[in-house]
Amino acid sequence: MNLGNQKNTGNQENLKNQGSQKNQGNQDLTVGNPQSVLWKFCLPLFGSIIFQQLYNIADSLVAGKFVGENALAAVGNSYEVTLIFIAFAFGCNMGCSVIVSQLFGAKKYEKLKTAVTTACIFSGVLCAVLMLVGILGCPPLLRFIKTPAEVFSDSKLYLDIYVWGLPFVFFYNIATGIFSALGDSKTPFYFLAASSTSNIAVDILFVSAFDMGVAGVAWATFLCQGVSCILAVFAVWKRLKILPVQAKPQLFDWTLLKKILAIAIPSILQQSFVSVGNILIQSVINGFGSSVMAGYSAAVKLNNLVITSFTTIGNGISNFSAQNIGARKYGRIRECFHAGCKMVWYICVPFCILYVFSGQYLLLLFLGGDFSTAMTAGRQFLWVLSPFYFVISTKLVADGILRGAGAMRQFMVATFTDLVLRVTLAFLLSSWTNSALGIWFSWPIGWAVATVLSIYFYRKECRKMAA
Repeated sequence: MNLGNQKNTGNQENLKNQGSQKNQGNQDLTVGNPQSVLWKFCLPLFGSIIFQQLYNIADSLVAGKFVGENALAAVGNSYEVTLIFIAFAFGCNMGCSVIVSQLFGAKKYEKLKTAVTTACIFSGVLCAVLMLVGILGCPPLLRFIKTPAEVFSDSKLYLDIYVWGLPFVFFYNIATGIFSALGDSKTPFYFLAASSTSNIAVDILFVSAFDMGVAGVAWATFLCQGVSCILAVFAVWKRLKILPVQAKPQLFDWTLLKKILAIAIPSILQQSFVSVGNILIQSVINGFGSSVMAGYSAAVKLNNLVITSFTTIGNGISNFSAQNIGARKYGRIRECFHAGCKMVWYICVPFCILYVFSGQYLLLLFLGGDFSTAMTAGRQFLWVLSPFYFVISTKLVADGILRGAGAMRQFMVATFTDLVLRVTLAFLLSSWTNSALGIWFSWPIGWAVATVLSIYFYRKECRKMAA
């Protein structure tokens, strides 16, 4: 009788915990119609990345409108360097997120909590190392990419401030990765919506009212990212508390760290090499002068808004895939791919039309005054790249499934192929055409070849899971 009562009590407690998790926003991605579940999960992620990109767009917009062309060029030039740091933060995000997703799908909550603390400890150590590297290494790097003298000091100033905010970047990424792993894509959206809109206001206040120049742009981002990070970490801590465990979880586990690194290291290498590739391409662009730099800086922000949206949806697809793989529901993976392609193609249509036919008006948000050379460069960049968004978006959907399945070698082969082609062709085509237009054409060629590889690897992985 007592055992029966205990069993009933236990069942009630489990139902209570499950209901609490649902109310708190955690979502099991292994049940329900895959297309419907994926849409509901990924749409807030898409909204989140729109607001995330407002950070960078606001920096360039305020710099170009309120300071000048050189300030816009400096922020754009610095942005390519910051992408290296973001690559490491993103890698930690993906390593933690995929493993936590798999453990959440398998209902192994004790290991899940250990994975989170393990990822946080590792990320904190890595962040400290990168801050030291950033403080000492940014000036030589700016000289390496042939930063013009007129924008060098502002580029260095922006990076100096940015490096001190790296802990916010790292732990915010870890927090959002955990939210996504738990099936909650709405909470990060709320944080980003608030912090990004605040960033625009603080940008204008520091630059226009306080006349702080490029430093004001950097400090505004530092402040808003800091507040967002603190709130996100606190919310994650509360969310993890409701997950039921039988014993106190370990603080650190080497086995789990190896699993996290198996995802994180390839992601870091992929993003880092992409960033290095972008820096090499930036060095070619810098050779055409500050006006082309400014035009590229404005146009690449608009391009990154789209590409990062696709990447974020790909990350959501990784979480969906990882949860279902953890639950051994392999049949849902193909449905995930088809639903993901539909989603990103719907996004492609308006952006492609907007950039091809109205790109010059969007560029005016960043460029003020007589920026004819910059406007021409930026407009050509958008014309060449935007029709190929349908291609690169398909690759990123396939990549999301490969990451969720832990097929990181295949993922890296496809990504590095794109990178090598883009960098090589940027040097060759710009030399042959003696114009920046040759650089722009390197993007779609690299995208097309890499997409073929990603789809091939995705199909091969599906056959492997079905066997």
